[in-house]
Amino acid sequence: MQDEYITQADVPTASENGDAASTATVELAAQLDAANMLAEENYNKFLMAMADFENYKKRIERQFREIADSGRRELLKSFLPVLDNLERALAYEDASAGALRDGVQQTLKGFENVLTMEGVKPISVKGQKFDPKIAEAIGTQAVEDVDDDTILEEAQKGYTIGDVLLRPAKVIVAKHSTE
Repeated sequence: MQDEYITQADVPTASENGDAASTATVELAAQLDAANMLAEENYNKFLMAMADFENYKKRIERQFREIADSGRRELLKSFLPVLDNLERALAYEDASAGALRDGVQQTLKGFENVLTMEGVKPISVKGQKFDPKIAEAIGTQAVEDVDDDTILEEAQKGYTIGDVLLRPAKVIVAKHSTE
């Protein structure tokens, strides 16, 4: 077996050794900078993904709330004809139906209380100028001593829930004859 000896020619000199070390240092620094840039880019992507996810959660919560509110409004709206029928029953005058009248009146108050607790409020439009956003004209009546488009009579009450119109009032509106 041949002995291998390291010769002086095989050992790098100090200047050669320094050049190799500085080249390696420069390469490592470049790799570190590239890794840091990639890490920063990935962190920014992470932050954007988190912001997108938060926006998504808020949008879904808002949509669920809108769906629930819409269902609630439809349910409350379906009670309004019952309320109208109870009011019509109370408008009927019959002396022999005193006990029945009291029962109907208590039922009406119960419905009104439930609607009030749910934020439903009647719209009062009689005597006001007609507004198609809150009332539906179902007829006109010629009256001389009242301004045009003044609501003379409510045929059916309108209701709101918060700022949202639940049901428009059905009204009779004053119109001067055009003869």
